[in-house]
Amino acid sequence: MGALNKHRRAWPGATVAALLLLATTASAQDLLVRNATVHTASARGSLQNADVLVQGGIIRAVGPGLSAPAGATVVEANGRPLTPALFGGITETGIEEVSGESSTVDSSLKLGQQPLRPEFDVTLAYNPASVLIPVTRLEGFGFTALGAATGGGFVAGQGGVMRLDGSVDPIGPRALFLRLGAAASELTGHSRAAQWMLLQQMVDEARGQVAADSPHALLTPAGRRTLSRYLAGQGRIVVEVDRASDIRQLLRWAAREKVKIAIAGAGEAWQVAPELAAAQVPVFVDVLANLPASFDQIGATLENAARLQRAGVPVSFVQRSDATHNARKMRQLAGNAVANGLPWADGLAGLTRVPAQAFGVAEQIGSIEPGKRADLVLWEGDPLDVAHYAEQVWLGGRAMPMRSRQTDLRDRYLQRNARP
Repeated sequence: MGALNKHRRAWPGATVAALLLLATTASAQDLLVRNATVHTASARGSLQNADVLVQGGIIRAVGPGLSAPAGATVVEANGRPLTPALFGGITETGIEEVSGESSTVDSSLKLGQQPLRPEFDVTLAYNPASVLIPVTRLEGFGFTALGAATGGGFVAGQGGVMRLDGSVDPIGPRALFLRLGAAASELTGHSRAAQWMLLQQMVDEARGQVAADSPHALLTPAGRRTLSRYLAGQGRIVVEVDRASDIRQLLRWAAREKVKIAIAGAGEAWQVAPELAAAQVPVFVDVLANLPASFDQIGATLENAARLQRAGVPVSFVQRSDATHNARKMRQLAGNAVANGLPWADGLAGLTRVPAQAFGVAEQIGSIEPGKRADLVLWEGDPLDVAHYAEQVWLGGRAMPMRSRQTDLRDRYLQRNARP
């Protein structure tokens, strides 16, 4: 509750009128945002005094002087920034309500006897009515990567991209989540060497090199089928790992097995930036890691994202501390990365295009281009500066209610005393 929105400042009359109109037409999918600074997060870059035309929830045109079709909602941006809806990070939004109440947490699997279950799919537990979704969305966020959390095994399970528009199902392919290094040591016999041994056995099983009825088998038949899809390139394997030597080992493994990987956390990733760039592995950086919080992060630095970007690595962001309830802080992470050398355009790309590409949904979302979903945000100021705020979020061309449980509680308990 400590970071309630700064939304309800005094807005210009025209802005208030436009947003009141939008609130009454929440189901409308035909929209013209006129005279905006459009940060496309695409090869076109940022466009001054540009319009964005939306029809049927899809972006149809981007450029100056566009005409609104009959019945379309028109919003005068007056030069304010318009961006794609932002990426809320790798979170448990919709599968975790109250972290301290186990009945509301569906993100991890603990089966004891058979802990390695890659077929575990957390998207099946997603709740689109979670109160956390409006809290995140009204800060300008339109999608998140629902991630499985390691519980009983270092192979956590599968997740996928969820749009924060009330949809029940994920878009795009599933992703498989793993953890390597010291953080997973207790799950793998207290040795990171054992992680590679177990991972290799799972690969061998998925490829039919270990009999399904072997008493030493690690995977169920469903687990073998699931892992085989990732070995065939049908989805990305997201690995939480920090130490440079572990990242090098991971790159060798991925090249040998011909799998698509991404790295999350990546405390020492800058030390292997050339190898990551050569392999075009996207990296989700914990931007605020600046101290050796563990022996796997001795080389942590606030310049991690900037150094990776200069080497040609696709860079996005990840939070490690309460990422679900604080997804809105992703803007702060991007801003900190920019303050430490990452170009502004790459900071925005890390919240839009890069994660969309990494999770295989860039044909639908992540940039403002004709043919893509109209997931847009109109900002009061710089979206990478937390002193500014989102004025309106549209998902699929529909204006999202700019309210949440937090704003409702604020308005309830901060009412002025009406008595004379």
